[in-house]
Amino acid sequence: MTNLSKARRIAAAAAALLTAAALGISPAQAAPQSGARYGPGAAGSGDSYFPNAGNGGYDVLHYGLDLHYTPPSGAGGAGNLTAEASITLRATQDLDALNFDLRGLTVTAVDVDGKDVNRGAGALEWTQVQDDANRRWELTVGLRPKLKEGQKATITISYGGATGRPQDTTGALYGWVTTPDGAIVVNEPDGAPTWFPVNDDPEDKATYSFRITVPEGKTAVANGLPGGDPETQAGWTTWSWEAAGPMASYLATASVGDFTLSYGEGPGGLPIINAVDTGVTGSALVTTDAALALQPEMIRYLSDLFGPYPFEAFGAIVDDDSVDYALETQTRPVYSGVAGEDTVAHELGHQWFGNSVSPADWKDIWLNEGWATYVEWLWAEHQGKATLAQQFTDTVAELDSKNLWGLDISDPGRDNLFAEQVYRRGAITLHALRARIGDTAFFAGATEWLDRYGNSSATTRDFEKVMEEASGQQLDAFFNDWLREGNRPAMP
Repeated sequence: MTNLSKARRIAAAAAALLTAAALGISPAQAAPQSGARYGPGAAGSGDSYFPNAGNGGYDVLHYGLDLHYTPPSGAGGAGNLTAEASITLRATQDLDALNFDLRGLTVTAVDVDGKDVNRGAGALEWTQVQDDANRRWELTVGLRPKLKEGQKATITISYGGATGRPQDTTGALYGWVTTPDGAIVVNEPDGAPTWFPVNDDPEDKATYSFRITVPEGKTAVANGLPGGDPETQAGWTTWSWEAAGPMASYLATASVGDFTLSYGEGPGGLPIINAVDTGVTGSALVTTDAALALQPEMIRYLSDLFGPYPFEAFGAIVDDDSVDYALETQTRPVYSGVAGEDTVAHELGHQWFGNSVSPADWKDIWLNEGWATYVEWLWAEHQGKATLAQQFTDTVAELDSKNLWGLDISDPGRDNLFAEQVYRRGAITLHALRARIGDTAFFAGATEWLDRYGNSSATTRDFEKVMEEASGQQLDAFFNDWLREGNRPAMP
């Protein structure tokens, strides 16, 4: 698990106080007084773009999610989710209360280590706030007995409600997206609270187990490996999955649909499990099958470049419905309508860059998308389709033609997280860096980045330091030119 750094904890506490002031809560209610031993955890992580997402004061070790889902009866209808989350955590400060993020679903019961917590407004009770204007969706749980720093507890939360088609700040579908035959579940950046109570901060990684009960005939697919054979009783089937690798909450999925499962192996016997919707047919199915057949070779190639594949399984979820993008959900990316070869390479690259090493702050997302785009380029050259030099030159020309050099991709802004420049200028920066420091230092730096920060999170400055160490060069000016400045840098 990854705890907040000292600086991030200070930022989180400051964000909590600002949020409290905005809501008319006194500082005494928002944070422990000087000299007080116990206090509530911060109600936000202090992220640059999503300050109210995530929470302070604890580190989640494991999420056990038991989901019972009824898909809609027809197109455009709502589904229904009834669920229980069992969350094992460790306190990182002395706590008398803590918070989880939960959006649009109603809590019905809470217990701490098997003891019921009453609903109400008292300090030792639980309350729920849904503040859409401030993107603040909090379940606050009072603790008795209080938790000492380092002490573990398991909090079990019963909740549920109608599911719809939630949107992020740009209007894109995300989270638990209801479809006519089930649900596409894709959380990036802050959609996880639409289906489970969570510390929705990429820095707080945890393991997961899933029990997903759906109508007989439906298939439920989550991260990791099957936890056993599906069990059917009285018209309902329960699917179990276990994700043993530490995972950021935005990478969790529990997609439901008319999927056909297939099982294969990658290098070293790595399990590859694909779920393709029966509605994917014709040319989309031909393209998808061809791309998924390349997964073992892609894994072998990238493992040779960057070190062993970092998780216990891989595969795909290909839904015939669409959210208009693919997402690198850990071990099992989700694809909308079709899985093309370039996209499969991109989402596989994310398993190293973004999933194993995650952004410590959402402003650092170029480290995810620039690397995954560069993996596309590497794979295209490996397949003899286009050289890296050609792809670099063509992309520079495209940014020139669209006048897209003005965005600082090391801090693109909340609603530019998925802007074209974040992907393309990110990949250009990496190739220019490779030209600047040479192949040996570049790949040594990449593997050191993954070794040092694997299963945790890091920042752009952390990346710069790793590459400076690997190359023995001072690279401040280089990164300012290629990431931040508004004019096209001189070509390498």
